[in-house]
Amino acid sequence: MSNVLVIGASRGLGASLVKAYATGSGNRVFATTRSTVPSESTGNVTYFSGIDIATESAGSDLVSRVSKSVSTLDVVITTAGYFGTESFDEPSWEKEVKMYTISSIAPVFLVHHLVKAGLVKQGGKIILVSSESGSITLRHESEGGGNYGHHASKSALNMVGKLLSLDLKEKEIAVGVVHPGFMRTEMTKGVGFDQFWDAGHAVVPDEAAKSLVEFIDQFNINMSGEYWAPRGPKDIGTAEAVLGRDLSTPLKLPW
Repeated sequence: MSNVLVIGASRGLGASLVKAYATGSGNRVFATTRSTVPSESTGNVTYFSGIDIATESAGSDLVSRVSKSVSTLDVVITTAGYFGTESFDEPSWEKEVKMYTISSIAPVFLVHHLVKAGLVKQGGKIILVSSESGSITLRHESEGGGNYGHHASKSALNMVGKLLSLDLKEKEIAVGVVHPGFMRTEMTKGVGFDQFWDAGHAVVPDEAAKSLVEFIDQFNINMSGEYWAPRGPKDIGTAEAVLGRDLSTPLKLPW
């Protein structure tokens, strides 16, 4: 039985996490959306619409609304994201600013406000959904360059997760950074990555959510500040080239 907050739950992984946790015995799920509330809901799911994490007031707005419904959150998961494609020939200032804001700036303020308000306490878990694309070690010449904002904003998020784990260690709040898997979503389709779905072993969000929930159940303070792929190396195209064969699942990723 847990109180779970999913930040960025209108579609994709976030929506699937809400569904997965809502089916758990006794769980209460709280979920944010930037605009409208999804049509599917159950008695143990509370949606907070109009939470735009790209705005400075998102953290305080979220706290003021969540605190009216619950006094303690056991699990907080940030899943909101944005992917704007770029190349060396056509970089985009606007896209990069948006990616950094959503991926790596917003989580600092969201976690700050939730912890300072006493909504996340000793024993709480904070999970930042990143991507293997944020691993500098895993970048390989076989994939080439480009998509600077996407990769670098995830690297910045990884750093944020590590630093938050240090700041929250004394409070015994565990902070994890995860690559949830390559998914068949509107986001990956929108940037043309659907052409890699089959070869890249992409899964539907429900399947990725199931793996992530199982991982979070086992995640603890001794793993705080680490970077994990709950589904292992199968969908990470450079894993064997960089890390070798016979890799474990879940897989602890290199920064």
